[in-house]
Amino acid sequence: MTIVTEAELRDQLRRPSLGATVKVPAGARFTPSAQDFVRQWQLQLAYPDAPQDAPRDVPGDGESQPETPERSGDNPSWQQESVFPVNRPEHPRCGSCGEQLSRKGDNMTQLNDEIFVVKTHPRIRLRGKFDSLHALVLMAECQAQTMGPDWLAEALAVLASYCRELTSAEYHQRVVAPLSLPGWDEKSIHKATHDPQSVLGVPHETLDGSSPVLSHWLNLCRTSCRELEIEALTALPSQDDPFAVSLNHALNRLSSAFYFLQLRLAQTKKSK
Repeated sequence: MTIVTEAELRDQLRRPSLGATVKVPAGARFTPSAQDFVRQWQLQLAYPDAPQDAPRDVPGDGESQPETPERSGDNPSWQQESVFPVNRPEHPRCGSCGEQLSRKGDNMTQLNDEIFVVKTHPRIRLRGKFDSLHALVLMAECQAQTMGPDWLAEALAVLASYCRELTSAEYHQRVVAPLSLPGWDEKSIHKATHDPQSVLGVPHETLDGSSPVLSHWLNLCRTSCRELEIEALTALPSQDDPFAVSLNHALNRLSSAFYFLQLRLAQTKKSK
């Protein structure tokens, strides 16, 4: 049985474009990253060796399906516990020279389920920033659990889950799922942060040394997210890549979500 990898598909296309056609052997199976690549670029599969009446199924192995940003019940699919470990490649290749690696040096790490790269690779730097933001959001959640209100701790737990969604999307190079908070979708959050007076009944907020500690935690999360936006544009500069575009959009909306929670916290204190 032939196994088609993402690297083999990329070798055919050189510069991927939406709806491009790739040739694959009849009956071939696809690695998870190859499945994601086909879906991301909406590739058309051509089977030169297959009979004319052979089925043209979407690649998959019948068991493991690629992650999708669909909602399940009231919660988005990304709102879940972390899942480890990441699959290790059976025959890892060097991201620089393309040769198979007999061993992984301490200066290298896994870029995806097929390739290892040096730890100074732009996407690995980006991944480290995701990790740092996730840790920061968890610290803010701990503060909210201790100091209240409960709704803020719940909202920060959701945003911590979304940080994991960003990491998963970056690793698999797939489109990021839309952001949402309990009772608020992307559009309503965006409107509230641009016109808080009409939506929440509070003006735009400027912090100072007398502002609540939790407001400063939320502001720190927001500014860290803005720094991540710049890192993402550096690591993934192409705006022709649907994955890169969706990641930049998601980071922009995530920074707005932190400011939104800051405004809601001000609204709560105003009503007391």
